[in-house]
Amino acid sequence: MIHRRHLLATALLAILATGCVQGESGAAPPAQGQLRLDYAYYNPLSLVIRKQRWLENELKGTKVTWVLSAGSNKANENLRAETIDVGSTAGAAALQARANGSPIKTIGIYTRPEWTALVVAKDSPVTEVKQLKGKKVAATKGTDPYFFLLQALQEAGLGGTDVEVVNLQHADGRTALERGDVDAWAGLDPLMAQSQVDAGSKLVYRNPVFNSYGFLNAREGFLTEHPDLAQKVIDAYERARTWIAAHPDEAVQLLAAEAKLAPEVASVVLKERTEADISPVPGAEQRAVLERILPTLVRESQVRSEAEARGALDALFEPRFAEKAQASS
Repeated sequence: MIHRRHLLATALLAILATGCVQGESGAAPPAQGQLRLDYAYYNPLSLVIRKQRWLENELKGTKVTWVLSAGSNKANENLRAETIDVGSTAGAAALQARANGSPIKTIGIYTRPEWTALVVAKDSPVTEVKQLKGKKVAATKGTDPYFFLLQALQEAGLGGTDVEVVNLQHADGRTALERGDVDAWAGLDPLMAQSQVDAGSKLVYRNPVFNSYGFLNAREGFLTEHPDLAQKVIDAYERARTWIAAHPDEAVQLLAAEAKLAPEVASVVLKERTEADISPVPGAEQRAVLERILPTLVRESQVRSEAEARGALDALFEPRFAEKAQASS
């Protein structure tokens, strides 16, 4: 009996020494693990949050890791591989990913951009979409520029098989256009704006309606396990939205520095082609955009079936985090 009491006393002292008794004054809080999220040149709010280190400063005990997304397809790949918890894509790319089995939810809307158009070289004879029939067009499959191309072709009475799509990441698509390796490029800002300035590239077709919103997506498992961290991310995004509105010139300078753009190009992208002062809550407006795009995704076999695409659209939005952030702002 004495031996047993001695062991219990020793164990209790060890616990107290490590500060693990609940309610112990001055005990270190448990580590919250890690938060992995992306930043992207097409998502200016992410650049602000990363630069200001708001999450790192607030989430003591949590390792915050930033991963660069070169396009919506890369963000979706990283979400699917569980190398990030939160990633930024275009709306159409989020719908495609969910419809094809990726367990993601859209927890916020970061911008309403006109970030894509069809681009040709400065000396190109192409002046309208129908002239692209039989031509080579660079595009990054699984991203808004690619879905923009499909919608533009459909409007012109063409289909995806009427052009030769050269699947290149956005930066490589720009290079291919400027070298003359392709006849057109489904461009993405800020690369598109920079190509206009540097190489005289021309936007042969624009249509803001064909651009889907900027969607902030999270893995379902992450939302289940760490809803508190998801809320912190959305809160930081709303802080960045306010910061950009109050510091537009600094935001331009940040985008220029991060994406290695001329300041005048960054200004065009951020001030003329990007609307950040919008509601962060995914809802009816975004659903309407995706409902318009969905038939194109089905017709061009970008999703496994129409039924899965419609089921994905019904299950995609998780607005509670953005609603809470908006209510407290």
